[in-house]
Amino acid sequence: MSESNHVEIRLQDAKPAMTRTERLVADYVERRLKDIPSMSIKQLAKRSGTSEASVLRFCKALGYRGYRDFILSLSADLGSVKEKEGEKKYTDIRPGDTLETIVENVSFNNRRSIDDTLLVLDKEQVRQAVELLSSAQWVDWYGLGASGLVCQDAQQKFMRIKKHCQAFVDGHSIRTAAALLDRKDVAVLVSNSGTTEEILDALELVQKNGARSIAITRYSRSELARGVDVVLHISTPELTFRSGAMGSRIAMLNVVDILFSAVASMQYDSVRDYLDRTRDALTIYNRIT
Repeated sequence: MSESNHVEIRLQDAKPAMTRTERLVADYVERRLKDIPSMSIKQLAKRSGTSEASVLRFCKALGYRGYRDFILSLSADLGSVKEKEGEKKYTDIRPGDTLETIVENVSFNNRRSIDDTLLVLDKEQVRQAVELLSSAQWVDWYGLGASGLVCQDAQQKFMRIKKHCQAFVDGHSIRTAAALLDRKDVAVLVSNSGTTEEILDALELVQKNGARSIAITRYSRSELARGVDVVLHISTPELTFRSGAMGSRIAMLNVVDILFSAVASMQYDSVRDYLDRTRDALTIYNRIT
């Protein structure tokens, strides 16, 4: 994995959901990152024009227990990551880029999205998600747009091990499917922002019916992340609309691959035959076509 600053990733992903005063702290921290470890909570509050309570809320918004926890993590990051002059950053689509530049930038952005996601992906939450998926009677995957493509990829993979599941990628079918779940079922809700109205409506129905829920979403305090049983965070850059959802889609697909591989490994003795049969079926089909 390439080295990335864990605190900066958390800050980037949590900032959109912060309150006004938390953002004041965040803005100051971003500007003076290397100076922060030497500051007390009182000094940071004064210099950012906020209060000690606001600084503490800022730390908790990033997922830290308190100011000391935040400072220790930041100090460790600054000690292990040496920013090089001219180091590559996330790059959006730009007019006039050569094909060579586009190939390099898109590939870098995709690799970086996966690397940064691994820094915010909670392994305990992954374990819980794998257990839920393994024991579920039925699994629904809900997502719109690029997130819907991730759901369709998940359906194709889990079908290979005879896991009863289906991807729903429009608002009407998502609501209909969510209304039919029960306590033995699991819904996986995929949304980069965690604020997609159709996905939040589906979560409400899932909860009402007693089904379990897993979210794949950005590292933030979004309504989706707060409402599900298990949350799998991804990290992706905030670029302009020109890039679409390339980074988030790649990060989400990687999480799906992790879940599929873990479930298949856990149940390998029982699913090995399914994997062999589907592989053979596709091999024969490819020869015919």
